[in-house]
Amino acid sequence: MKDLLKLYLKERIPTFVLFVLCCAVFAITFRLYGLPLSAVVYPAVICFIIFIVALVIRFSRFKRKHLQLRALTEALTEDMLPPVENADDADYRRIILLIREAANEREIAGDKHYSDMIEYYTLWAHQIKTPIASMRLTLQNEDSQLSRRLKSDLGRVERYVDMVLAYLRLDSSSSDYVLREFELDPLIRSCIKRFSGEFIDRRLSVNFTPTQLRVLSDEKWLSFVLDQLLSNALKYTPEGGITISAEEPDTLCISDTGIGIAPEDLPRIFEQGFTGYNGRRDKHASGLGLYLCHRVLKKLGHTISAQSEPGKGTVMRICFSRKKFLAE
Repeated sequence: MKDLLKLYLKERIPTFVLFVLCCAVFAITFRLYGLPLSAVVYPAVICFIIFIVALVIRFSRFKRKHLQLRALTEALTEDMLPPVENADDADYRRIILLIREAANEREIAGDKHYSDMIEYYTLWAHQIKTPIASMRLTLQNEDSQLSRRLKSDLGRVERYVDMVLAYLRLDSSSSDYVLREFELDPLIRSCIKRFSGEFIDRRLSVNFTPTQLRVLSDEKWLSFVLDQLLSNALKYTPEGGITISAEEPDTLCISDTGIGIAPEDLPRIFEQGFTGYNGRRDKHASGLGLYLCHRVLKKLGHTISAQSEPGKGTVMRICFSRKKFLAE
């Protein structure tokens, strides 16, 4: 309010100066003709009072118009603009509508470009799965150190493709989330099985204690999250192993004996593109895995948290609390 009043008075300074000059002209004229100056002061005071009253009235209209213009930040249409009071208002109206029309055209073009890009990458992600499946079939009957390593690399490629699809679908207007209640343990076992070759090849142990949890979630998306968390744990665990267990209340824990996370990085690990100290060492980290996990779990109504110390491993916790769904 104070800033608005200063702006209004600043715009009226030329008018005030013109009023003072007119009073000065009258005073000088009366002085030259030997007339009493009191004859100038009296009408000048009356005119000044009228000027102040007009200033106050104009300020109220100025304030109302200013607030209207500030409210027009989105969905601007011609009917929403303040009424035209003078030629300047008409010019500003035309300028605003032209700018809005140009902005709408750019927005439509940007949306089309984004839609085309999403369509292309979605098609690419589905197409790339065909040669991946073919290579997996070729390696299916092989059981050697080389084949296990190739299967592990192939699984990593599959996870990268799944990350692309998940990233594209996250902000899609059409959601494919299907919530149902199911046993969590079979899903965990299938995720562990997909990484079995990597566990064997790197001589890492996996300790799975059945959780006995029944969760209300989306099986496909939750499987994606578990794959990402196991992949991360394997990536940063050079020796030892990974433990999967449950905690109260309705919380899944995935802990590893890896290199851990620096204390200054821990609060930011779920941010998009953040790689931290470990990511800078790895050189290939994208900073998307944990970000996607956080986004997906948030959409499913779950929460994820991390506890870690450098050199002592990391514990990832997923809480499957149903309070949110019960409230809704």
